[in-house]
Amino acid sequence: MTAIQQPKVLSPLQTARQLAAEFAETAAERDRHGGTPKAQRDALRRSGLLALAIPRQYGGLGANWCETLEIVREFARVDSSIAHVYGFQHLMLATVRLFSRPDQWQPWFEQTARNQWFWGNALNPLDTRTVARKFDGWREFSGRKSFCSGSADSEMLIASALDEGSGKLLIAALPSGRSGITLHGDWDNMGQRQTDSGSVTFERVRVEENELLLEPGPLSTPFACLRPLIAQLTFANLFLGIAEGAFAEARHYTLKETRPWFKSGAAHIGEDPYTLRHFGEFWVGLESVRLLVERANALLDEAWRKEDGLGAEERGRLAVAIASAKVAASRVGLELTGRLFEVTGARATHAALRLDRYWRNLRTQTLHDPVDYKLHELGDWALNGALPTPTFYS
Repeated sequence: MTAIQQPKVLSPLQTARQLAAEFAETAAERDRHGGTPKAQRDALRRSGLLALAIPRQYGGLGANWCETLEIVREFARVDSSIAHVYGFQHLMLATVRLFSRPDQWQPWFEQTARNQWFWGNALNPLDTRTVARKFDGWREFSGRKSFCSGSADSEMLIASALDEGSGKLLIAALPSGRSGITLHGDWDNMGQRQTDSGSVTFERVRVEENELLLEPGPLSTPFACLRPLIAQLTFANLFLGIAEGAFAEARHYTLKETRPWFKSGAAHIGEDPYTLRHFGEFWVGLESVRLLVERANALLDEAWRKEDGLGAEERGRLAVAIASAKVAASRVGLELTGRLFEVTGARATHAALRLDRYWRNLRTQTLHDPVDYKLHELGDWALNGALPTPTFYS
């Protein structure tokens, strides 16, 4: 009797690689159109990867940060918009885990895993146009937020407002479809064109007390202060993935389409001395960033496991490691994506190829917060031994 062949169960990384291959087929065309990548978001829902980092006891896949950020990087190599909203999915889940009580975040985790919810971002603490008024047992959010990545086609939003009386920042987890919330499709920037990072309007939106993330609250303990570091490290992995994707595409195009310059004396592009030099420089840059990023990923996992036992100094040293990785990923990525045409040649500027999207996407995302201020923090550490002060950006 022939044994029944059992279907092969894929690991999360194998699933992500299959999805990435699918996303790659339409990435350039979707970059041209912008808008919401609905089919790709639904594919992520069906894959189960939206619950990747949720612990198994709440229905998730129980991945650590190294595994989660590796998949962010995998997507970024082919489609950095998808990588962005996917990374923010886990950043938003980390936000409720770090800022709220177990009786709040545990049900949210369970429902996310069960229903494959997408979480969007409407936090942006530097945009102070949204105000919260207090009523008996509830609040009312009114105003507007910008740079709300992943808000479209989401089931839940992390939103913030300034308390009308105290000026304190209040953060809440809200259903995206609640009355009074309008998600505007007004994101039309040069890069990250399918992140839906436009604006959201709140018109007298009712927020219940148990939807507010008050205990322990934002940036209240060293463990809670991991939230901005997760954001920064997500960006570092995103930047590295974009650069790796640009390198792979440049290599493929160069070997298949580019001819050696007539003065080189080379019979094949793979022998052109200046082309080899460029690729050598690209490789050294990528290798250095990979080491910094992977080290920071591992250090984040160590810090995450300590939970409330995490100390301020250890958190500060992690901030230094992550800032170092992010600065390096920004610099190397921008250089590589800007120089890839030096190895691919004039034909590679054909509009249909959209090879410029790697630079456009990276340039857009690296402006999230100034690298100059990261270098200031690192300089203060290197010269004066002063660890970075926790903020929503450090």
